[in-house]
Amino acid sequence: MEPIRAFIAIELPSQIKAALSQFQDNLRTSKNASVKWVGPEGIHLTLKFLGNVDEAEIPALTKALSEAVKGVATFCLELGNPGAFPNPQAPRVVWVGVGGEIELLRALHNNVDRVLTPLGFPPEKRAFSPHLTLGRVREEASPGERRRLGENIASLKTEAKLSFKVESLSLMRSKLTREGALYSRLASFAFCGS
Repeated sequence: MEPIRAFIAIELPSQIKAALSQFQDNLRTSKNASVKWVGPEGIHLTLKFLGNVDEAEIPALTKALSEAVKGVATFCLELGNPGAFPNPQAPRVVWVGVGGEIELLRALHNNVDRVLTPLGFPPEKRAFSPHLTLGRVREEASPGERRRLGENIASLKTEAKLSFKVESLSLMRSKLTREGALYSRLASFAFCGS
């Protein structure tokens, strides 16, 4: 049986995906680096990447994630400004930041780490940096293309703070194809009050 490439994420409402698509369009129209853009329908907020898991592990994961959301109430997040990893001068990943009730998001992230560590999924060594990936710069992009993209990213600002309610957590599957990753929900875990 083929392993499942899995991750834990917060799925986004359609109006947020539409706003992120607009960010992509604004960046795409400039003379910028060759970027592989994430399809707006696939943009999500990753809390934890699990990698390849056996199908037999899914019941234990769903039980653990049900535990992780116990007592978690609905909270609000908002879109921030765009940015790049490692930095706008040499972008490799283009993203939009996330603001709002970040402490509640961090608490949820910590809950997920707490319940998954005993199952063999230890916490990341680097700090959790909530963001929404818009695209990845291709390796063949020239330094000039990267610089122009970074300048464009730095010039874009979020006009109005678009906020959205976070009411659940999802266990997701990522299937890699030639056209990019295809995502599907394996299970969803509603917060209390949702």
